[in-house]
Amino acid sequence: MAVYLPKGTRDFLPEQMRTRLFVLDTVRSVFSRFGFEPLETPAFERIETLTGKYGDEGDKLIYKILKRGAGAERGECDQALRYDLTVPLARVVAMNPDLRMPFKRYQTQPVWRADRPQRGRFREFWQCDCDVVGTKSPLAEAECIAVALAALDALGLPGAVIRLNDRRILRSIAVAAGAADKEIPFLICLDKLDKIGRDKVSAEFGRLGLDDAAVAGVWDVLTVPDGHDPALDSLEAALDDAGREGVDTLRAVLDAVGRMGVALDRVQIDPTLARGLDYYTGPVFEISLPAGDIGSVGGGGRYDGLVGMFSGRDVPAVGIALGIERIIMVLEEQGKLSSQRTTADVLVTVFSDEQRNTSLSFATRLRSAGVKTDLYLGEGNLKKQLKYANARGYPNIVIIGPDESERGEVTVRNLDSGEQSKLSAGDAVRSLTHS
Repeated sequence: MAVYLPKGTRDFLPEQMRTRLFVLDTVRSVFSRFGFEPLETPAFERIETLTGKYGDEGDKLIYKILKRGAGAERGECDQALRYDLTVPLARVVAMNPDLRMPFKRYQTQPVWRADRPQRGRFREFWQCDCDVVGTKSPLAEAECIAVALAALDALGLPGAVIRLNDRRILRSIAVAAGAADKEIPFLICLDKLDKIGRDKVSAEFGRLGLDDAAVAGVWDVLTVPDGHDPALDSLEAALDDAGREGVDTLRAVLDAVGRMGVALDRVQIDPTLARGLDYYTGPVFEISLPAGDIGSVGGGGRYDGLVGMFSGRDVPAVGIALGIERIIMVLEEQGKLSSQRTTADVLVTVFSDEQRNTSLSFATRLRSAGVKTDLYLGEGNLKKQLKYANARGYPNIVIIGPDESERGEVTVRNLDSGEQSKLSAGDAVRSLTHS
């Protein structure tokens, strides 16, 4: 029987998992340093929880789960795999009205999308989200930007840049172009700019009913000078009152980001940034890296109306997500991920059948002292075990032969330096505990 993985999914063998866990642990550590609390939600949700939140294109990518029994035979679905971590968060907030606000949470879990697999894009992948719920303060946006950049810095990607815009700016441009009743299709077209280019986006605007003058007017507003203040001044002069509110918010976000110690050249005003999801209501952001063609490695924005879809309460919220798969790919391509050693710090070898119980007892003693310890469980002589240890990358090995056993000693060998020493069992435990 031939066996295959489903397209867009991967197995992660131990060496790959150690690398992934290193990256995830680094990101979680930074999120915690900024005061975000951990949260997990189920892999699947009721289908009505997910649908209608991502737009028509997003809804098509949701993996639906058939009902049980007769419903399945009729092709009916009542649940679905989560598409992102934001909508489940909104559902959690709606179901837990006693949460103390502002509520800052981070979440690192897999999501699923029935997308076409390609470089850096999978059907099953992990997102690392952090969100601030319960405040309209632009400090929340600044916090999301600062924590995302800090996480990328900690991973060795200090060149990451965040593009920043506001959906109210885009809404104002759509209204001025005569597309007030087609705002979402207008944004979906603009969101394709990086992929298909300006000419093809202009053609799609035309198919929405915008004439040539309106399309030209859109590009006039979107073409802004370099620099934060010149770009925002240009937008402010071209927009209506609602659009200018978006500009004012971006000024406040930039001020707060700078006061948080973020170099402002790492944040760029980009009025073409749309972010295709329907639920964004204010500032939106996207993270890119200066090298490579990997595309966005993260993004997010403000979604003040999403929790209210479930609760009927006005609960503002903003968040940002890191795409861990693309980040790992970039780190590997740039040679910034050294091979992570095997989980254990010590391998206790088994010199012979007669010494097996002695080795087992010493391995147990090391584990009780908190040392990550592996015990050789296979068959073969000491030479084979040393070859195994070198291949696996243990920092240290322990050898207990008959002579050592008789004297209550063990031999500890450092596989990096080749140095070894005979120590009493107690001294060996103390030495390996602090190595």
